[in-house]
Amino acid sequence: MRKVEVRSLPRLAVIHGIITADRETRSYRRGFVAGFFDAEGHNGGSLRLAQKDVDVLKRVQRYGSSLGFDFVLEPRPGRASTLRLIGGMLERMRFFSVCRPAIARKASALFGREMNCAPETIRAIEAGPVTDVVDIQTSTRTFFGGGLATHNCYARPSHEYLGFSAGLDFERRIMVKEDAPALLRQALSSPRWVPQVVALSGNTDAYQPVERRLGITRRCLEVFAEFRNPVGIVTKSALVARDADLLAELARHGAAHVCCSVTTLDPDLARRMEPRAAQPAKRLEAIATLASAGVPVAVLIGPVIPGLNDSEIPRILDAAAKAGATSASWVLLRLPRPIDELFIRWLEDHVPERRDRVLHRIQDTRDGRLSDSAFGRRKRGQGEYAAQIAALFAAAARKHGLDRPLPPLNADAFRRPPAAGDQLRLL
Repeated sequence: MRKVEVRSLPRLAVIHGIITADRETRSYRRGFVAGFFDAEGHNGGSLRLAQKDVDVLKRVQRYGSSLGFDFVLEPRPGRASTLRLIGGMLERMRFFSVCRPAIARKASALFGREMNCAPETIRAIEAGPVTDVVDIQTSTRTFFGGGLATHNCYARPSHEYLGFSAGLDFERRIMVKEDAPALLRQALSSPRWVPQVVALSGNTDAYQPVERRLGITRRCLEVFAEFRNPVGIVTKSALVARDADLLAELARHGAAHVCCSVTTLDPDLARRMEPRAAQPAKRLEAIATLASAGVPVAVLIGPVIPGLNDSEIPRILDAAAKAGATSASWVLLRLPRPIDELFIRWLEDHVPERRDRVLHRIQDTRDGRLSDSAFGRRKRGQGEYAAQIAALFAAAARKHGLDRPLPPLNADAFRRPPAAGDQLRLL
């Protein structure tokens, strides 16, 4: 932080004029709010800005409103009044994404860690469209961002919350919480914890390549097994088979199941589309390993890309059923920004002869668009072509006995093992 210090009243008047100038541009107002938050803001249980000068707070409130934020003024006569941001975690994440305050540690309360990665040199700045952000959280926060390099992955935009790009940074940089197992044990040991299903990899795959070395997910599973807390896993990685022993122990109590994503059986297409994910044959082997260990396993065709892999649905379900899967599901490709540009570029680089066909068929299932976030439509699409995909999947799933859900997970066997030094009960 740097300060401006003057000892001359004329110069002070100049600085005062700069500070009190009211410009109409969005960039000026965003910068003003960010600077004021750096100087007077606090991000703890809520996001607040404090100041004795109520007029200044009203100005910040007005600027915040023009940026789409709802600040409520809480006057305190004789003391510093405050502005409090309304909207919870979602709005706080959007605030940091839009305003970009300079003091990074104030954002750390959102992510539970200071982001200590060195900033890269800015070489050029290009204007882009205004985009919405989505609040995506992971329950254990084992991994918050980064991912297997699938060019259509819906998790890519969440990487931008960390100041990274949804493109190459998503494929190269990852935030890791190394003490996740200890934090998980602390949470499950608390009397306030209500036994419930925990989803691993709701946003980003819990079996990242680095998991082979760090073993964070396995250590979390050890905690889940000790407490018998139910866990559901979705993954593209064959590394999940490494943890078949822990998952089998949980499954004995109806507390584990796994959903393996298989997008294609074509090894060449898989290599180009998901370059750091396990090859299809390895994923089928993982299904077989888990199934033979007694772990309920489903196969997920995600995403189904119209014109590219939808014709493979029957063969994928056949192979998964033979490997031991007992259930199946599918998700239609959706391309929100900036994934749309990344995916179009990928089509041009890898399957240029199919580019127009794939894009037109996606639009056929999305009412002329490439994406649709509406609940109830985003996973299945709409229109005649989407209905054909659904019918093809339903017929193939029925043929191979995959048209039923996995057994429901339950927390009946949950327990809290005594910690070292705990007083045991007499009776």
